[in-house]
Amino acid sequence: MAWMMQVFSEDLHLLVARWYTSAVPRHRRPRRSRLHRPVVLASAVFSALVVLALSPLALSPSSGAADPVVARLASPSPELGPSPSIPTLRGAVAGVTSDHRARATLPPPVPTDPSHLAGYRWPLLHGRITLPFGPWHDGSRIVAGKAFHDGLDLATFCGDRIVAAHDGVVLAAGRHYDSQMGWIGDLGPYFERLDAKSLWTTLPIVVVVDDGNGYRSLYAHFGKIVVKRGQAVHGGQLLGYEGQTGHASGCHLHYGLFSPRETALFGIDAKVAEHMQLPDAEIARIDPLLVLPPRIKPAALPAPAGAPRPLHGDDGSY
Repeated sequence: MAWMMQVFSEDLHLLVARWYTSAVPRHRRPRRSRLHRPVVLASAVFSALVVLALSPLALSPSSGAADPVVARLASPSPELGPSPSIPTLRGAVAGVTSDHRARATLPPPVPTDPSHLAGYRWPLLHGRITLPFGPWHDGSRIVAGKAFHDGLDLATFCGDRIVAAHDGVVLAAGRHYDSQMGWIGDLGPYFERLDAKSLWTTLPIVVVVDDGNGYRSLYAHFGKIVVKRGQAVHGGQLLGYEGQTGHASGCHLHYGLFSPRETALFGIDAKVAEHMQLPDAEIARIDPLLVLPPRIKPAALPAPAGAPRPLHGDDGSY
């Protein structure tokens, strides 16, 4: 019995020694409340709501600090034209802050003033102007209520060389060109009519070139072309040969120029639009003489008596 008491005493001594020598006594270890996690989560949510509620105040007009984002957006840019007002920009930036799906909107870019365009040359070197840009009694375009010719007609002889008026990239080459011409509206009915009546061969052969300066050059009535869509061309490079495709009465080149950034429109003659199932408007063109270099000889010469005069076809194209 004595030896059992001795063993029990030694074991009890070791147990007590361990209990008192523990780095963190068991009776002093803090108990974590069951409500600890919900309280922390609720605090985090409340803090986030407070931050979102107060964030528009940083962008309010009464704030004295300069807003770097608004300052950057409001800086003048020659490509974008006049800058929008600061209150407008503040509202746009505040929309981005309160909702990440919203985007600050800027005014669309405006076309470059034609007086600033450079690098153009005559696409038909010795062509005489048989029909200038402007009002014309047989024009299928309508400007200020009057019939209008929206390009420049040049003529020499069938098969003459037509060259690129400016460096650029070919957007269309052939008779499938209308999607690059600046029509305003749905071209679906027009294409369906061409398919149903097999009228594609009645259209002129056309080349459309992105000039790389915000403008597109349009060349119409080729007899034959030597370029393809997607091809890069330089000013003076051969595009094709003068012809009379598209119901033209004689060989000539119709040269047009427009910017997709332009907001002004030219109307289309109502009878032509209804007959051809065309949209009733196109992006306004500019007079090519504004960018073509001056000639030594007079640019416009009277056509010889009896010479064929290029005309618009009844298909609404050139």
